[in-house]
Amino acid sequence: MVGRIVSWNVNGIRAILRKEIDPWQVVPGADVICLQEIKARPDQLPPAVADPEGWHALWAPAQRPGYSGVMLASRQAPDEVCIGLGDSRFDDEGRLAAMRFGTLLVIGAYFPNAQEAGRRLDYKLAFCDALLAWMQAWQARGCDTVLVGDYNIAHQPIDLTHPAANEGNPGYLPEERAWFSRYLAAGHRDIYREANPERTGAYTWWSYRAQARANNVGWRIDYATVNEALAGRVRATAIHPEVIGSDHCPVSVDLADG
Repeated sequence: MVGRIVSWNVNGIRAILRKEIDPWQVVPGADVICLQEIKARPDQLPPAVADPEGWHALWAPAQRPGYSGVMLASRQAPDEVCIGLGDSRFDDEGRLAAMRFGTLLVIGAYFPNAQEAGRRLDYKLAFCDALLAWMQAWQARGCDTVLVGDYNIAHQPIDLTHPAANEGNPGYLPEERAWFSRYLAAGHRDIYREANPERTGAYTWWSYRAQARANNVGWRIDYATVNEALAGRVRATAIHPEVIGSDHCPVSVDLADG
């Protein structure tokens, strides 16, 4: 049974380990943990991390050393695993891994950064569209989907401290935000915002500059979204800013039995 799903952009799993942080324990009670921006291959890690005891680990590192990459770990043995979208443009960068448990598909994704002046915006939007089509194919097979990870998009003005000042910056470009709106309109739910429609200051990423985290000058760019049919099983969703060690903090979603 998959109850609690936790997602965290660790900004380098080896950096987390040097800080003596156990990524499997940062949010208690997790049944599935999804890490993004791992920046390492499993053969570069201690065996206890590459193959953690009591977990089924799935690694999707990037081909480029020290870059990108995602991994999933589950307490329960998955019925099926998937690495990538089947498109080398994205899969070579370690952008996605997924586990299926019965009719539940848990997807961990690290969306590309559009970069300054939108240099990689076309690439990012191509990834977004490919991901949506891939998810719809799984849903057509009868699977419910939960997509967790670093989307690298602040969807609405409430999702960042200084929206007006960031309108031309990656992560808040009109094209990125419009895609997120299309994604929701296609039958997916931003469950944290639905549960906290007026809550300001709820962020998941802070710059390392200018004491941004201490002053809570941040962005909400890490999400857990579910398809419509799964929304009724969501018991709770949370952001965990108390967890330090990265410039991101974890997000979680708790599901009731299906």
